[in-house]
Amino acid sequence: MPNTKKMKKVKRNSFKMKRLPKGPNGGIQLLLIQSVDNLGKQGDVVEVKPGFANNYLIPQGLATIASEHHKRMVEKHKARLAEIHKQKTAAMQALAEQLRSVSLSIEANANDTGHLYGSIGAAEIVAALKNLGHHLAEDQVRLEGPLRELGLYTVKVHLANEIDSELHVWVVPTVATTLVK
Repeated sequence: MPNTKKMKKVKRNSFKMKRLPKGPNGGIQLLLIQSVDNLGKQGDVVEVKPGFANNYLIPQGLATIASEHHKRMVEKHKARLAEIHKQKTAAMQALAEQLRSVSLSIEANANDTGHLYGSIGAAEIVAALKNLGHHLAEDQVRLEGPLRELGLYTVKVHLANEIDSELHVWVVPTVATTLVK
């Protein structure tokens, strides 16, 4: 049985947090892992107050200590993201070129003067594009208003930042078949 009186005392404050590096203005210097509104973008070195760093940014995983190792890792990650962004932009440009040559025909019920009984919106255009093999979201189709008459329309499509295209939409009357006896 060990002698309890002779055991070494354990320091009470041995589990203190490491001190964070101070910036030139007296705050804490951190490297942002993710973009934070009103503070900075991913990869930026920012200086914040100690409470904001200890209570929000570091526990939420939004920032880390601004060491040289972390800065190099973020730069590698940014380079990888830039390459992925470049590939996506090239794919969107190719899709924009394809959409410029697309001409859709959408059938709708109309009266004798050419006014539709309903209207054609982004949902109908997206469904017609899906049948042709082009997958878009409804918010990418930019209409000035619903299409309410028969005719040819030029519809704008917003694919990505600074990548827009147009496509032609023909609204045609439905062909009613009548049985003759």
